[in-house]
Amino acid sequence: MNLNNIEHADCLDYLRDIPDESVDVTFADPPFNLKKKYSSYWDNLDVAQYVDWCHQWLRELVRVTKPSGSIFIHNIPKWLSYYCQVLNEIADFRHWIAWEAMSTPLGKTLLPTHYGILFYAKDNSQLKFYDIRYPHHRCRKCNTLRKDYGGKKKLLHPFGPLISDVWTDLYRIKHNKRRDKHPCQLPIPLLERIILMSTDEGDVVLDPFMGTGTTAVAAKRLGRKYIGTDIDAEYVKIATGHADEVQSKSKIGNSWVSLYLDKVATLRDVDWDDIQQYFDIPDPRPEIDNKSIKYKDGKLKSIEESLYKVEEKNPPKKMSVTVYRGKQETREEIQIDA
Repeated sequence: MNLNNIEHADCLDYLRDIPDESVDVTFADPPFNLKKKYSSYWDNLDVAQYVDWCHQWLRELVRVTKPSGSIFIHNIPKWLSYYCQVLNEIADFRHWIAWEAMSTPLGKTLLPTHYGILFYAKDNSQLKFYDIRYPHHRCRKCNTLRKDYGGKKKLLHPFGPLISDVWTDLYRIKHNKRRDKHPCQLPIPLLERIILMSTDEGDVVLDPFMGTGTTAVAAKRLGRKYIGTDIDAEYVKIATGHADEVQSKSKIGNSWVSLYLDKVATLRDVDWDDIQQYFDIPDPRPEIDNKSIKYKDGKLKSIEESLYKVEEKNPPKKMSVTVYRGKQETREEIQIDA
């Protein structure tokens, strides 16, 4: 395998060339088959075609994963239910992670407000897995913990609780100025959480739907190796550029962490003994209820929601329109999307 490389190829052709049990973790965020327009293709197959295609690459993902490795699949719940049909036969189910996607219910149906991430082990008896923690959820105005720990506040972990299978603290990339021209770009901290949970430094992470490179960027930032492919040559170019720009520096002390907006978004439970010396921690412990831990050396060097600054290949166009204000008629230029 050519490590730290993103290839332009069909995912099935690419996966079939990878040796058995050679990858530590596989992550896939395939097209959702919702008729979305990508750079060079439409995401539009009939259900039978789509499910058959998915079952093919799912089997390949399990084949190339090491016995100690994990398989993560991100999609909407509808398609994940189909994926389980084949994965339950060839791998060991661990979790269905619900990643909250804030939406406003529109009525007449139960509006889906989460994306799912299937988490399977190649072999439960050999699985590599680390408990991870995320920061305490606090009131924005008063900084008090939102969760009531009652009489157990002396047992509070200074940094935050262990993660559950419902993730509400990581958010989608909503603003176009913070994303590439890709319809389904994931936030880097989401991939960093998955990687911290399932790999060690130097492990290999595979993504057969690399898109604009989120998985590669997350892996490199955390000192892991990456491989992957995308069928779109333009996305491969963008992803390669992003991966080349980042450095493997996402550390506090000797421990890898996920940094986001000048804060730690995710850390391993086993690393807290090393990391805690870099923070001022309220004492006695119950004071954590109203006071956050603080990094001793000022602000953590973090990342923005996107590392990417996308150049406008087709700058916004302008057109002249007639505008009426009362009885007065004027001609004005307005900006429209290219």
